[in-house]
Amino acid sequence: MKYKEILNMLAPCGLSCRKCLFNSDGDIKTHSIRLRKLLGEFDRYAERFSELIHPIFGNYPAFKELLAYFTQADCYGCRKGKCKYSRCGVIVCYRQKGVDFCFQCDEFPCEKTNFDPDLKRRWINMNNRMKSIGVEAYYQETKDSSRYK
Repeated sequence: MKYKEILNMLAPCGLSCRKCLFNSDGDIKTHSIRLRKLLGEFDRYAERFSELIHPIFGNYPAFKELLAYFTQADCYGCRKGKCKYSRCGVIVCYRQKGVDFCFQCDEFPCEKTNFDPDLKRRWINMNNRMKSIGVEAYYQETKDSSRYK
């Protein structure tokens, strides 16, 4: 995949927008819509299954509600819209700095992200990896892995 195409897939921080649960064209939304369709009118079966097979099926209403939420994803990616993580400092900073990714900034790593310690560690690792092997290679290396680690 070419660099310009990758910009539509990866946020400036390095996270995959396509794998984000809020992405309108993302895998989570796509698969949630498909799963919801496949389950059809499973409600009445879940109730029966909770008595006959396993009590876990009693949780189906909560699962169905979460699945419905996943199908309503409406973000077009951090570069095209408003970041769903309202405290994100990267979204404003990368535009001001005129870079595509944080590692391209001469201040990287910085304290402007507002990330929690876990996400900050991941952010540093992702950007160091992109800097080391290049954006295209990084995308190829991570395109099939989970966003939520």
